[in-house]
Amino acid sequence: MTTSTVFPHVRARGVFRVVAGLFLFGISSAAAQAAGCGEPVTPGQYNLTFQSDGIDREAVYVIPSTYTGKKKVPLVLDFHGSNSNPTVQLGRSHWNEVAEREGFVVMALAGSLKGELPNTHAWNVPGVTKGDGADESLAIRDLLGLAKERFCIDATKVYASGYSGGGRMLSQYICNGFGDFAAAGFVMGLRAGTPVEENGVWRPRRESCQPSRPVSIIAFSGKKDHVNPFEGGGRAYWRYGGEVALNRWAELNGCETRAAIETGKNADVATYAGCRAGTSVVSYVIASADHAWPARTVRFRLASNGDKAIREVDATDRMWEFFKASGGEMIATVAVDAACGDKQKTAAISDGGQGTRCTLTSKPDSNAPVVSDDL
Repeated sequence: MTTSTVFPHVRARGVFRVVAGLFLFGISSAAAQAAGCGEPVTPGQYNLTFQSDGIDREAVYVIPSTYTGKKKVPLVLDFHGSNSNPTVQLGRSHWNEVAEREGFVVMALAGSLKGELPNTHAWNVPGVTKGDGADESLAIRDLLGLAKERFCIDATKVYASGYSGGGRMLSQYICNGFGDFAAAGFVMGLRAGTPVEENGVWRPRRESCQPSRPVSIIAFSGKKDHVNPFEGGGRAYWRYGGEVALNRWAELNGCETRAAIETGKNADVATYAGCRAGTSVVSYVIASADHAWPARTVRFRLASNGDKAIREVDATDRMWEFFKASGGEMIATVAVDAACGDKQKTAAISDGGQGTRCTLTSKPDSNAPVVSDDL
């Protein structure tokens, strides 16, 4: 069941704290002093309203059924695309399902700009968006602070994923020096700073991406993506290609300059080794993918925990494997054939732009709006 919770904030010595009143799920102030640990929380998916810089912000969060409040758990933030919202994004990424299976908390923040469709949002991306949106970076920081204060979160295992416009927002957040995430995943949206043209060639503006520390990066791109083309071009916010962005992140992380390439029939995997602080940069470029979240149309061989069998997983499952390995030994991966033939694939379906999937595994959400231009 979904419920709503409102969190009024006040600023005290530069830190937002939750004031007395509407405490989350009845957690006492004594429990709150234990950095969110100590009390169980009713599992489920919840709507959330909180204040950031005097502005009401909306989010959705998911508590797994195994949550006890006594053991620290990971946290994943999921950033929706333009003309979308947190609920639609969770329907796309299925982080709520992975959170339930793996026992962590997931949160999805709504962007501050109004989308082109009813009940949708977009991001006020620093240095890119020309709009009257709020300070997104401050809202992300406030939401993270709220999560750590209210829930029993392992601060060393905080991750994020971003789809399209959400990936651009997440990229710039990390570029701007916010070191909250141990690893980050991107679907059709990895950037490495704002685009600039130099001698007729588009590149990331170097001064616009200065991360505070190395961060593990995993990115998924589609060769048939006409919105954010992997080869470059596209709209003013895009311009340079996905490989350029990957090379820049490898440089920022101090990785080896050349990636190890594994080629499959439908996807290529590029892995940059030797990165600082045990980080990794990994890229999946899927030949048949367009501007949609890769679901079970590509199979991966995952070598974690001795599992060498080929399994049909989507981008979210693969991200989670990557997140769990961040800061440690990299998981060996091989991209292989597409799991579905072209005749079995469907175009974007009615679960908020979930995208191309095998028809046999399609589970559309009839309650979600159709988003035709989810960037």
